[in-house]
Amino acid sequence: MNSYSQKIDKSQEQELKVFFEKDGAVISSAQNAVWRAKTAKYSATLYHTGKLLVQGAEVSDIADEIQKLCGGSPVQTGAPALDGLDIPVCHAGTDESGKGDFFGPLVIAAVFVDENTTSLLAQAGIKDCKKVDDKNISKLAAVIKNNCVFSIVTINPQKYNELYAKMNNLNKLLAWGHARAIENILEKTQCSCALSDKFGDEKLIQNALMQKGKNIRLEQRCKAEADIAVAAASIIAREQFLKGIAELSQKYGVEIPKGASSLVLETAKKIAAKYSKEELKNAVKAHFKTFSQI
Repeated sequence: MNSYSQKIDKSQEQELKVFFEKDGAVISSAQNAVWRAKTAKYSATLYHTGKLLVQGAEVSDIADEIQKLCGGSPVQTGAPALDGLDIPVCHAGTDESGKGDFFGPLVIAAVFVDENTTSLLAQAGIKDCKKVDDKNISKLAAVIKNNCVFSIVTINPQKYNELYAKMNNLNKLLAWGHARAIENILEKTQCSCALSDKFGDEKLIQNALMQKGKNIRLEQRCKAEADIAVAAASIIAREQFLKGIAELSQKYGVEIPKGASSLVLETAKKIAAKYSKEELKNAVKAHFKTFSQI
């Protein structure tokens, strides 16, 4: 178990605080919470609602101890904590879809989570989209969109090619998209921290942020999709990318394959032959080697 929550009676707050202090935890104030207890192994936050949320690399043992002390049953609520990274429960996660696909848009999404939506998303089975069958993506995306503050930035092929021609660097383009998604979240809710998967120099997103986002804490980590907010962002980004592929399939009257395989090349050749290579630019990422092979 890497994360769990439990409802704590108000009469148990002091006893629980003493328990954490005896376990070597440092007790401090926390945003929107009564207090936070932190050790090298875990972070426990008690909210004003009486909800206790514990996160760490492995918290099964401490969960058992709290259950003995306070009663009730711990409920697993999240994905593994990222090593060496203390992310507040209330934070945004960003991820993209379509980066490695020749056809279709590049989609960057951001999702904001708090203590309630963290539990809800985990219980709904939200995880990295790469571990979810595409046929189930829409169902999970609906859970996220109906319960969370979110943002989707869709860069369709025509706009993608225009931006890439200006930036001449995929990481800069990604950073621009992630920054826009974060800015959109900040328009809708207060958010002090954002986490994304690591794809380049960490300063790229920071430099792409505008005035509203200059004070937000940004973190980039490898395998950040272990975080529930990043996982949720990957789901809704994937859903939007799949919609883009479906629209292209309908427009050109052929099933558009994903990825950058030999089938992708053959499909692109057919579209170029039927409509023109210039028209093909409205459906693909033109800087891919696949385009020069046509």
